[in-house]
Amino acid sequence: MSVVDVLLREVTALRPGDEREVASRQQFLEELRRLPRPLDARADPVHVTASAIVVGSAGTVLHRHKRLGIWLQPGGHIDAGELPWDAAVREVAEETGLQATHPPSGPTLHHVDVHPGPNDHTHLDLRYLLRAEGDPRPAPTESQDVRWFALTEALRVADPGLVGALRRLAGARSVGGM
Repeated sequence: MSVVDVLLREVTALRPGDEREVASRQQFLEELRRLPRPLDARADPVHVTASAIVVGSAGTVLHRHKRLGIWLQPGGHIDAGELPWDAAVREVAEETGLQATHPPSGPTLHHVDVHPGPNDHTHLDLRYLLRAEGDPRPAPTESQDVRWFALTEALRVADPGLVGALRRLAGARSVGGM
C-alpha cells in the first residue's frame, strides 16, 4: 500500500470535529486524489504538510510562528522520502527542541486542516498526536517563543485553524485519552 493510499484511508476514517474540519477533510481528499506528488512542496502550490499536537504532563506545546506571529502547533513541509508521521516528529524537534514520540499504538492522525501557506500555497495539514516532556529548547534559528499551555489557555490563544484539534484533545483527555 502506498503512502497516499494510507493517507486516503486515514483521512477518510477521521471523523471531523467541526464544520471547518468537515470542509478541510473534503478538500484534502479531493486534492490527494488529484495531485500526482502530493507530499512534494515543489510539485504543486497545493501540497501535504505534517504537524503535531504535542501533549505532556504540562499541557500542550505551541510556538509563536516567526513570520505569522500567531500561536501554532509545530509543523511544516515533508522532506523528500519522508513519511508524514515522521515529518511531524522531526518538526517538533526542530521547532521546539523536544523529543516527541507517537503513542505506543503507532502514529495517530488527530486532525486535518486546509489553510493558506506563504507565497500563494495551500497546505493540506495532517496533525498527528505526539507525546513529549521537558522544557522546550528551540534551535537559535527557530522562534524562541515556545512553551507549554494548559488546554484552556491554548484554546484562547491558538490560531482558529488549530482550535478544533485542541477541542478534540480536550474531549479525548476527559475520556482517558493520551
